[in-house]
Amino acid sequence: MMAKTLRLILGDQLNLQHRWFARADKDVYYTLLEVKQEQEYVHQHVQKIMAFFAAMRNFAHQLEKAGHQVIYIKLDDDHNTHDFEKNIKRLIKEYHFERFEYQLPDEYRLDEQLRNLCLDLKIEAAAADTEHFYTSRDDLKNFFGDRKSYLMESFYRNMRVKYGIMMNDKDPIGDRWNFDAENRKKYDGKVPLPRPLVHKHNLSELKQMIDQMGVSYFGRVGEKHFEWPLSRKEALESLRYFCKNLLPHFGTYEDAMLQNHASLFHSRLSFALNTKMISPREVVSAVLAAWDQDREHISIAQVEGYVRQVIGWREFMRGVYWAQMPGYAELNYFNHKTKLPGWYWTGETKMNCLNKCINQSLDLAWAHHIQRLMVIGNFSMLMGAHPDEVDAWYLGVYIDAIQWVEITNTRGMSQFADGGIVGSKPYASSAAYINRMSDYCKHCHYDYKKKYGEGACPFNSLYWNFLDAHRDKFGKNPRMGMVYKNLNNMNPEELQRILEQAEDYLGRLEEL
Repeated sequence: MMAKTLRLILGDQLNLQHRWFARADKDVYYTLLEVKQEQEYVHQHVQKIMAFFAAMRNFAHQLEKAGHQVIYIKLDDDHNTHDFEKNIKRLIKEYHFERFEYQLPDEYRLDEQLRNLCLDLKIEAAAADTEHFYTSRDDLKNFFGDRKSYLMESFYRNMRVKYGIMMNDKDPIGDRWNFDAENRKKYDGKVPLPRPLVHKHNLSELKQMIDQMGVSYFGRVGEKHFEWPLSRKEALESLRYFCKNLLPHFGTYEDAMLQNHASLFHSRLSFALNTKMISPREVVSAVLAAWDQDREHISIAQVEGYVRQVIGWREFMRGVYWAQMPGYAELNYFNHKTKLPGWYWTGETKMNCLNKCINQSLDLAWAHHIQRLMVIGNFSMLMGAHPDEVDAWYLGVYIDAIQWVEITNTRGMSQFADGGIVGSKPYASSAAYINRMSDYCKHCHYDYKKKYGEGACPFNSLYWNFLDAHRDKFGKNPRMGMVYKNLNNMNPEELQRILEQAEDYLGRLEEL
């Protein structure tokens, strides 16, 4: 007979396939908690809060349908203490539980909180794996050992070999590991843009409760319906839709941006994945199966590009997180100190690329990786934004942002604040890249071709200012040799005008 047990399920642990749920047990109770602790540790988009609560409630309903005993504490419950530790201690006392169990959190702060809670409890306690990721917390650290920087490509290739993904014995299918060079095309209109799959939910009562409870948030939510998948069933529908309608052109246009189409061929599965409603194995298996069934229309470049995002970057970033935390959250390689301008929360900037990407983020709580990296993140780094400011904004605004995946992508890949642990060079660019990959520049107040003077695009002068300011750090970086050659060959008077333009823009960021 099992001891009377309380099991905690966090909002990003909605995995119905977990062994915990294989059978119902009258001595096991599951608890899900809507607590202000999780709404207040960072200022968040309203859709992110709504999505987590709605998905948690659906998950609890599915558990109850399967015969499990669930204690669900809503945000407005009178006895809610709004803190994991206090709620759990109260439940243990009230229900006379003899054992407490939880799944290992994917955020360092919660891992510490729950570990300390268990040390303080007077009953048995234990932690279980979430059974979601391909890798364990320590796999990346063990793979790279004491190296100061990590090369994702090495990790990715090891993952391919280890799990036999797209392999002919020890060789990659297609005789290449990486088709990234074929995945950088601007959308050219040669193939039609499909509509994204939208799930229609009415969450007006949930929004009303959040407002009544005084939860502080930002962002917008449409009045008609809430469109993100909130259950495993809907997540699987989104996966099938992606494989059938989007995968055939995903890789080709994965870096492209359009001002009138938010997601192009992206799957929009990140919220479902990061809350564990579906697993990376399921996603990779579905993508490979779709490719196997329709190689006439789905090329290897489309498939490899997507698989690399899932088993490469996603698992890699999680490994970096656990190898480097908690110190990673303090890294500020450039000693950047600037506060983000107010238009990061309104989208009211004359720079059309930032206007469109930020407003999309405020409207949908989502943007694809190039919008996040090469528009918003790029500008944040070029303006010298403090990485704490950038982390908080990204962690708050995006529906899929949980610290393990947000901070490594933001502080590491986007801001280079880790000094090169994640990437070998900063992801910095002038307006030329944005114009090459989007239609934003055609509709802008600024001229993407001008480096200084009236109407010059801020990205240009800030880009060259950034390179000039950090010659000591990157002047000998082999991956930046060409840009520094161009900088060194620049006419001194021309460079001076550019640097003066940058100084002017940096002094009036709010007006840009």
